[in-house]
Amino acid sequence: MSLQVRLRLLPSARCLFDEAVHVKVAGLRSEQVVTLRARTTDERGTVFHSAAVYRADGSGELDLRRDAALCGTYEGVEPMGLLWSMRAAVPFKYFHWTKAPSPLVVRFSVHDGVDVEEEERGGAVAEATNERVLIGEGVIREVVDLGKCNGVLFTPPGEGPFPGVLDVSPFASEKRASLLANKGFVVLALAVFYGKPTDVKYVELDRFQQALRFLQQHAKVGSDGLGVIGRCKGGDIALSLASFVPGVRAVVWINACSANIGVPLHYRGQEVLSSLTLDLSKIIPTPDGANIVEYGAGDPDSEENRTSLIPIEKATADLLLLASEDGLNFDCRNYMESMAARLRRAGKQNVETVCYPRAGHHLEPPYGPHCYSGVHGFLRIPVLWGGEPRAHAHAEVLAWKKVEDFFRNRLSCPLANTKAKL
Repeated sequence: MSLQVRLRLLPSARCLFDEAVHVKVAGLRSEQVVTLRARTTDERGTVFHSAAVYRADGSGELDLRRDAALCGTYEGVEPMGLLWSMRAAVPFKYFHWTKAPSPLVVRFSVHDGVDVEEEERGGAVAEATNERVLIGEGVIREVVDLGKCNGVLFTPPGEGPFPGVLDVSPFASEKRASLLANKGFVVLALAVFYGKPTDVKYVELDRFQQALRFLQQHAKVGSDGLGVIGRCKGGDIALSLASFVPGVRAVVWINACSANIGVPLHYRGQEVLSSLTLDLSKIIPTPDGANIVEYGAGDPDSEENRTSLIPIEKATADLLLLASEDGLNFDCRNYMESMAARLRRAGKQNVETVCYPRAGHHLEPPYGPHCYSGVHGFLRIPVLWGGEPRAHAHAEVLAWKKVEDFFRNRLSCPLANTKAKL
């Protein structure tokens, strides 16, 4: 490796997962053409990579906040493009980084000339390693026994009181919960499904109510109501909690359905919501082997699905509904607009809606690889999750800030300003 060329990640090579890094290169020849690459491996062993060609300025320097990529997995001025444009070396792979204790390690490298192929053709003239951390200094992670299942609790540093948030995911994931804890929230992460969803006959809302009670009784959680956040199946569980269970103050719904989907929902020993009808014959296969499943779900507002529609008119919580326009999993924008209209007809003003053009289904905390396709967690077939990578990446930055501000404004605690840092 050359001693003259220097690749720097500022302000530090170690950062929180949802923080941007400033990539700079120095020591190149005047107007030298180079390829910058990023490469990482997720927790399931899948390799993700990106590459972009740049031209140095007259002083032999590159600054990704200033300079435009000429070609590669992205183009133009995109300071974090090397991260969000990473894609799997094999098709239909979702980026799995769900366990909070381990940092994601990303290798950045600089190569002479144009080298945007999947495999590097030449050695690097400079490289640096970025450690992207989910748990900041002072945040405590602990597994808690909730009776029929375990949750993972993240507690920020300090005495509190802090706002409490229940984070509901279709399958076990700690990423969003740990990152919210870094921002001064006590967050309990809970999955809807453990094991195979096909083995589940119904979901009990009581399990999530028990999780809310756990948060309410936690010594560091303030008494001014709780928040719930969920995407996909977690989103309809979040709405159901606000509709049936007291004590919920604020709900964030992300790219989910307005009805109960998958399996029936039980509460206090009886079925309260049936499952939305599905018509698998309406799934559209694509030439690359994936499928578009958006049209396989029935109309939640139709008479035949009336018993599956979540009665959000009963909710007293404030609702933040975030929908991607190009999700390809659900017709989320239509669901969002229909729910907002129902609430207005009921005389309620407790909803805020945001739609992100050209964004896909997996609207996650920012700076992870964009997931355009993958294997569906319930149907077990390759599907398209949609989204134009650049627009999706920008939407994730905006949505993540929106989530933090919403919870901070709705779940105010006088001392809840402690944030974790590295």
